[in-house]
Amino acid sequence: MNPNDGLEIVRALDDLQRERGISKEVLLEAIEAALVQAFKRHYGSAQNVRVGIDPDTGKVLVMNRRTVVEEVADPKAEISVEEARQLDPMYAPGDVVETEVTPKEFGRIAAQAAKQVVVQRIREAERGMLYEQFSSREGDVVTGTVSRVEQRNVIIDLGKTEATLPPQEQMAVDNYVTGQRLKLYVIEVRKTTRGPMVLVSRTHPGLLKRLLELEVPEIAEGVVEIKAIAREAGARSKVAVVAHDPNVDPVGSCVGPRGARIQAIVSELAGEKIDVIPWSEDYATFISNALSPARVVEVRPDFLSKIALVVVPDYQLSLAIGREGQNARLAAKITGWKIDIKSESQVGLGAIPRFEIDF
Repeated sequence: MNPNDGLEIVRALDDLQRERGISKEVLLEAIEAALVQAFKRHYGSAQNVRVGIDPDTGKVLVMNRRTVVEEVADPKAEISVEEARQLDPMYAPGDVVETEVTPKEFGRIAAQAAKQVVVQRIREAERGMLYEQFSSREGDVVTGTVSRVEQRNVIIDLGKTEATLPPQEQMAVDNYVTGQRLKLYVIEVRKTTRGPMVLVSRTHPGLLKRLLELEVPEIAEGVVEIKAIAREAGARSKVAVVAHDPNVDPVGSCVGPRGARIQAIVSELAGEKIDVIPWSEDYATFISNALSPARVVEVRPDFLSKIALVVVPDYQLSLAIGREGQNARLAAKITGWKIDIKSESQVGLGAIPRFEIDF
């Protein structure tokens, strides 16, 4: 190998260690192993060889290794005691004798093999760093750009890598257009040979939670806490909040001045309606709040069956139930109670007709 080539490799290894944190010693070991294979491949050698690289100069030496024995059975792997002692009188049976067998033209092969190893290790290191970067963001929100659609999967460009938005995690109201910017919830990061596989969601309740944390300073600071979320992505959600400071209005904090904070989230979620309700330790109060915007006259919770009879004014019955039962269904999800909704006239007349929903 040309001395300049050796120095160039050493400098490249030093740069990789300094800039990317890839150990120079680890790279040298990998290059030496690759050079052994390259030597045997090009020279068809069955010899037991070791390739060494001087870490300071980059000089490559191919050494033939033979074991010292009393009687030689395999001349390629063994050397007699007499012959070994001609090289060094201190050799004894069982010792290993190394003699240089570096071919003159091996420098070019060595340089090519070294380059391949370095490139491979750089790719592996980059994939490893990308995995570490994104695995730490599981449960977080990322911003990406729609790149393309492959077999119903939406591929999202995250800059350094791509994420996959599977069909079951897509909102039906979203219209995925190339170049469109979206906020997405990272549900899982898998380690693969091609780099990290990032799976994201637009339907996960965690997306709404993280968007609220990003938009509402009181939540980020811990003054207001999100106690529960029930979501039907793209249609409607309910968020139960509580303030740990009596002077703070938890609902007002989330809605923001003139509804600016919640409207920013609604816009990001393609018009999804968001009901922010006060959380309460009192089950009856919480259930009543959860059925907002309907007005509730009375809540009768049965703690054994965890079924709550909810009485609403006659004209509020359809509002309490919601379109296709959506309002009642979300109320049941967020409270964890089975909800039996009746109008005042039904309760007064002892009527059987009622609307019952559980989660």
